[in-house]
Amino acid sequence: MSPAPSSAAAPGQRQRWLSVLAKSPADRLEALWRELGAAPSYTILRRPEIGLVMVQGRISGSGAPFAAGEMTVTRAAVRLESGEIGIGYVGGRHPRQAELVATIDALGQRPEWQDPIECRIVAPLEQEADARRRLRAAKAAATKVDFFTVAREGGV
Repeated sequence: MSPAPSSAAAPGQRQRWLSVLAKSPADRLEALWRELGAAPSYTILRRPEIGLVMVQGRISGSGAPFAAGEMTVTRAAVRLESGEIGIGYVGGRHPRQAELVATIDALGQRPEWQDPIECRIVAPLEQEADARRRLRAAKAAATKVDFFTVAREGGV
């Protein structure tokens, strides 16, 4: 059985880490992992496997749920020699990324690795994701049309 995450970890930290890691570009995650220099010994509990999940949407964002379609995911699970179990789910067909996410998840349950993982992997990936989000929002805002203003200027 996996030891409980350290009490020093902030509530929801593991969920946030898993979300950031799963959504990050695989090559960038791999590069940051190499820079960290961690090489824990682990056993693969569930080798990376690819499958489908049903994605749900909600009408108007908060209404009744509906099946939006299927999405390909890759999952993996590992156990460190010290006993921590990590899981990794990523969108798409990325076996190496799923195994890496699982390994980082397991290592992040060890108190001595929480700060290095947060500062050298999760925080940079989170900042890069925010920058991509802001760029996408700026591009969308540049194409916005205010129809009310157009109608008023036309004398209608």
